[in-house]
Amino acid sequence: MDLEALYRDLHSHPELAFTEHRTAGIVAGHLADLGLEVHTGIATTGVVGVLRNGAGPTVLLRADMDALPVREQTGLPWASTATVVDEHGDAVPLMHACGHDIHVTCLLGAVEALAAARAEWSGTLVALFQPAEEQGGGAQVMVEDGLYERIPVPDIVLGQHVVPHPAGMVGAHPGAALAAVDTMEVTLHGRGGHGSQPETTIDPVVMAAATVMRLQTVVSREVSPKDTAVVTVGSLHAGTKNNIIAAEATLGISVRSFDEGVRQRVLAGVDRIIAAESQASGAPTAPEMEWGERYPVTMNDPEATARVNAAFAAAFGEEHVLSPGALSGSEDVGNLATAAGAPLVYWLLGGSDPEAVRAAVAAGTVDRDIPTNHSPFFAPLPQPTIDTGVRALVVAAREWLRSSSDGPAAEHS
Repeated sequence: MDLEALYRDLHSHPELAFTEHRTAGIVAGHLADLGLEVHTGIATTGVVGVLRNGAGPTVLLRADMDALPVREQTGLPWASTATVVDEHGDAVPLMHACGHDIHVTCLLGAVEALAAARAEWSGTLVALFQPAEEQGGGAQVMVEDGLYERIPVPDIVLGQHVVPHPAGMVGAHPGAALAAVDTMEVTLHGRGGHGSQPETTIDPVVMAAATVMRLQTVVSREVSPKDTAVVTVGSLHAGTKNNIIAAEATLGISVRSFDEGVRQRVLAGVDRIIAAESQASGAPTAPEMEWGERYPVTMNDPEATARVNAAFAAAFGEEHVLSPGALSGSEDVGNLATAAGAPLVYWLLGGSDPEAVRAAVAAGTVDRDIPTNHSPFFAPLPQPTIDTGVRALVVAAREWLRSSSDGPAAEHS
């Protein structure tokens, strides 16, 4: 399998959450060619391949498939020019701005490597390709669609996420590795009218602006400096013309936290401020809130994480193992482990040009010069990122898949 060509193809053809039909078809075809038992259509576009190879533990390797509504600005020959009409009827650009194309490529490469070496291990390999990580909570939707009634329940869930660390680096953080996320869309109601007569209206743009500014105080004034939380207003939409005062405005809000007490305090503060600013503006109708993604803290099992990091050190060398710490990004991979009652190990995979990272670190310009996930400039270096990602998945999986020289398999852990 030409993994670099596959990666470039996937990058050029991104698809939004729950519409990953082309990607799912490519994945299913490769899994079938490799001799796996293939399950399709789970949570609409989810695909799972199962390779049963004798007695032993069941290992689940996960990759996500969806892209983002971002206009790519990388300038790469394989850059995406795709657009699609979203659920609101708007034409939006598409880009694999979070690296899920790398995730799919690496997992297919790992399945190919493990299938070719099946004489060396025993157990059951489950390769899960998940839709809608970015929007829609695809992991939980797969579970609710009977995932573990269709496939073997895993003894361990493993996965990785490409990040702007130097390519060739891997590593997992034990315990709380990624933050919980609560997203919401808030509609603020005003009273529309002519821009020349604001006194006859209740301006939702002013209401929204006041709300956005006041929300910035939730973390700075209601969360202890010893704790961590993030409140981001990622979208604000109102109006159609400069001389028309709109009747409503919408805010897209994202809250990140690592502690349940902090989470509840922040969400209560967000709710209170939205309601108070609406009331202060004399809004005719209370604000409406629609919840979006709500993912728990991604918790890496400490013992299993130590085992994987040790295997990485043996395979790649200690100097190539990251100590990433806890990150404020969020993931729903933990729902797959929780539903199975299995430990999770989710590690980071470096994808940036090592020389560019070193130069930016030396100059103190990392934030400016090294594009992050969700940036229109984010484009992982294909190599050694792909080879490292494939090998990392294989190394981690082989920690549980029994060596053919181990003798009779023990009971599943």
